[in-house]
Amino acid sequence: MVGSVGDEILLDDSVQGSNLALVGAGAWIAINARGLEASIQTLIAKYPSVKKVAIDMDHVERLDTFGAWLLERLVRAFKARGCETTVIGLKDDYKALIDELGNVKLEEPPRIGGQAFSYALHSIGENIASVGNSFAAIVNMLGALVVAWLRVATRPRTFRMTSLVHQLDNVAWRAVPIILLITFLIGCIIAQQGLFHFRKFGADVYVVDMVGILVLRELGVLIVCIMVAGRSGSAYTAELGSMKMREEIDALRTMGFDPVEVLILPRILALIIGVPILTFLGSMAALYGGGLVCWLYGGIDPDIFLSRLKEAIALNTFEVGMIKAPFMALVIGAVACVEGLAVKGSAESLGRQTTASVVESIFLVIVMDGIFAIFFASIGM
Repeated sequence: MVGSVGDEILLDDSVQGSNLALVGAGAWIAINARGLEASIQTLIAKYPSVKKVAIDMDHVERLDTFGAWLLERLVRAFKARGCETTVIGLKDDYKALIDELGNVKLEEPPRIGGQAFSYALHSIGENIASVGNSFAAIVNMLGALVVAWLRVATRPRTFRMTSLVHQLDNVAWRAVPIILLITFLIGCIIAQQGLFHFRKFGADVYVVDMVGILVLRELGVLIVCIMVAGRSGSAYTAELGSMKMREEIDALRTMGFDPVEVLILPRILALIIGVPILTFLGSMAALYGGGLVCWLYGGIDPDIFLSRLKEAIALNTFEVGMIKAPFMALVIGAVACVEGLAVKGSAESLGRQTTASVVESIFLVIVMDGIFAIFFASIGM
């Protein structure tokens, strides 16, 4: 006989051959949870070889979530050994609670040991499937954007210009100070490091070539897009995720509005317009920072810097960076909106999708930069 709390016996046991009969009684509530948990652990260890278990809960007067979890733990422990386990006499008031708990975490946690390798393969497979699902969701979003744009093109009055201007203010205008500061510092660092190393070979002046080509072709647009992904992309995901949690997006659909046309299209267009502008300003700031360091640290006069810069770069050097900007902006916006619409009903889900949005956007921006580099090299730009 186990399961007594004070003078009250909460769980009685009797065994006949390979059949175990358990009788619950009293109050299975939080105040008695400690004693009940110890009793259940004792019972599980005491009868390792029983084949059939019957748990009679007819005499249980009160049952809360603690007691229900303990009963569920007892049932699962015996079922895990292959025992035929039944619960009888449970009052109707408690059946819904027990049924709900019975559906929680039905899958067993992976065992570490012999199954570690198969679990690792399973995790890799899940991650690959997740990547595929994310790619499919981005493609679906791009298709929905094309449909929404065609719909707006046929009915221009339905386009929300106020929303576009508001998003441009958030994405472009308010981002100018931080973009200028970061790109200016990047230009200074590139020039300083170039001077430090090129000086060993007496090739200080070639730092101007390096700064101009790197900034205009690669680093200018890349740094700006990474900053936009971390700043505006995460904001888009958080905004749409909050709307999803408050069921505002479902309300738009109920009223007959397309959320892609109302919420997403102005945001994507704001990025496509704003990112090239920010890329131009950021590139100019980086060149200015590089020229300043060349003058103060390398002794290269500004006139010489500008003259060498004109010789080192051509128009297509500037075009390469500017062509990349709108495509990268489109990818950043699509990823941010997809992750925002994937938010569930919890703050944890919102944080997880916002993090995923930033990581995926930065990864895709770098991948696209590499693809563009190969493409422009193949056509001689």
